[in-house]
Amino acid sequence: MQEHFSKEVESLKNNLVKMASIVDEQVEKAIRALETGNVELCKGIKSKDLEVDAYDNLIQTECENILALFQPVASDLRFIISALMINNQLERCGDIAVNIAQRVKKTAAYHDIIVESQIIEMGKNAREMVKNAIDSFIHASTDLARKVLDSDEVVDNLNKSAFKHLISKMQSDSSIIEPCGHLIVLTRQIERLADHATNIAEDLVFYVDAQIISHRKKLERLNEGN
Repeated sequence: MQEHFSKEVESLKNNLVKMASIVDEQVEKAIRALETGNVELCKGIKSKDLEVDAYDNLIQTECENILALFQPVASDLRFIISALMINNQLERCGDIAVNIAQRVKKTAAYHDIIVESQIIEMGKNAREMVKNAIDSFIHASTDLARKVLDSDEVVDNLNKSAFKHLISKMQSDSSIIEPCGHLIVLTRQIERLADHATNIAEDLVFYVDAQIISHRKKLERLNEGN
């Protein structure tokens, strides 16, 4: 029974790593397209999403089967729960990579505005967060996970700055309202990408350290207010 359980868990881990690799490639291409203005890099990102969705379904099924057949406890149970949550976060990251690619294609002619709004810097930070979050899972590294958590505020601040800058640009020049609108949506997608990376890191900490640290900042602010 234990050998069968170990094989099932190993299969689950392998499929999560394969899914994470595809998502990492999607995100890397989308952010590089944003950075360079090369829309050719956007090709294939959407088609890869079908592979991600297939892994999403497979991993959910594997987790359900393991829970039903083996009724794991302690760290084994935490791993299965974390796998389910990380699977969902990875699937969302893949969707967001597609969304970013779509906005990059609509705004490639406005690369100067993208640069001055610090959207590239924001994108590169979010991309690094995704990479570190995936690596934290692969290596069960809480150090990498906490590095991701520490980076979230940087992306949030860049998002606020970019939003203010783009609003100012639209107020001063009505001819760029449409592309700036697309860029505001783009920054929102990048912020969400960083949020999902943060969630993966939190799920990893839950698995390794048995600590629930989700919504940490909000709860800390609430306690300070009381």
